[in-house]
Amino acid sequence: MPPTAPAASTSPSADAASAAGHGVATLDVAALREHFPALQGGAAHFDGPGGSQIPSAVAEAVAATMTAPMSTRGSVTQAEQNSDANVLAGRAALADLLGAQPGGVVFGRSMTALTFDLSRTLAKDWGPGDEVVVSRLDHDANIRPWVLAAEAVGATVRWAEFDPTTGELDPQAFADVLSDRTRLAAVTGASNLIGTRPDVAAIAGLAHDRGALLFVDAVHLAAHASVDLEALGADVVACSPYKFFGPHCGALAADPALLETLRPDKLAPSSDAVPERFELGTLPYELMAGTAAAVDFIAGLVPGEGTRRERLVRSFAAVEEHESALRTRIEAALLELPGATVHSRAARRTPTLLVDFAGHDSGEVYRFLATRGVNVPASSFYALEASRALGLGDAGALRVGVASYTDDSDVDRLLDGLEAYFAQA
Repeated sequence: MPPTAPAASTSPSADAASAAGHGVATLDVAALREHFPALQGGAAHFDGPGGSQIPSAVAEAVAATMTAPMSTRGSVTQAEQNSDANVLAGRAALADLLGAQPGGVVFGRSMTALTFDLSRTLAKDWGPGDEVVVSRLDHDANIRPWVLAAEAVGATVRWAEFDPTTGELDPQAFADVLSDRTRLAAVTGASNLIGTRPDVAAIAGLAHDRGALLFVDAVHLAAHASVDLEALGADVVACSPYKFFGPHCGALAADPALLETLRPDKLAPSSDAVPERFELGTLPYELMAGTAAAVDFIAGLVPGEGTRRERLVRSFAAVEEHESALRTRIEAALLELPGATVHSRAARRTPTLLVDFAGHDSGEVYRFLATRGVNVPASSFYALEASRALGLGDAGALRVGVASYTDDSDVDRLLDGLEAYFAQA
């Protein structure tokens, strides 16, 4: 069995409030960090938006699966049963994480690959006169698949614009471009570039009023907050386990009844059942086991009883409180630096800060900090449309990503490194 996730230390009053369903437990970050071997290497990791570090429990779950008897799924041999159990466990875990049904969880190579596959499937029913709406705020994985699918069948693409001065994506931006001809709208749950968390539920209501489906990219959101398919109003929500302590794969979740209406391309002998008919080839059983271990790890971040879903919600509340405090500290310090422009300004956002400094190349700052063991990458991070709208072109800027394992000593090193850079620049 993988080791349990760290318990959090809370004050007696916080314990009582949490037990009563009120208040937020405190995250024991020191205990949490002990579960991440990579953190023992000495670097301060602010690169989580590109992929989190991995706890031992996840690596051990992957290794245990790969060294146990394993075969294609079935019910006769132990190897077949092991593979089937890993698939079912992976689906159940992501269903709890996303507020979905296990029978609506589809695994794939990546979120990008799954979105391309789904876009081609949906586009079989599109044609000239139909419309698709995408957001300028999004990662290109939630733009280009829809744009290309629409173009291939002669459908029209419309754009919902965000406000680059505030970072906000107002639902009105969707209302302005949705129509009775819209077949699908796509929006991010949280921007991987500047952290903005749009009002997805409001956008969903607008899309559904027009008879359109809503696809939500929750890749960045799922690493920082509890996701609920129904509460978001999403028809489909997609995520990437490697952003929340899991292995490199992708997944999406939808109502199984919706998936039953779709006919993806597949091999003739492969299963026609849902969700299996959306999964091309043999599934990555070891990665599904690692995903389940990652979800269990998050569910155990703070103490308390309840279903796994209830424990996940409680853990994410503690994570949000911890990450928000560090983000506030970093943001205040960044604004004191010469020529700094912090592009992450939305009222509701993840702890992800995009910053550039007038007269200084962001890549140069990135490389300088790396020499001091502070990992803060600079790029547009596949959010090309958003980066261009912000006036940063394709180069983007420096992205500071806070994770649940980030602590005040990491922040100290980041701020000291930035001060050192400007002292010698």
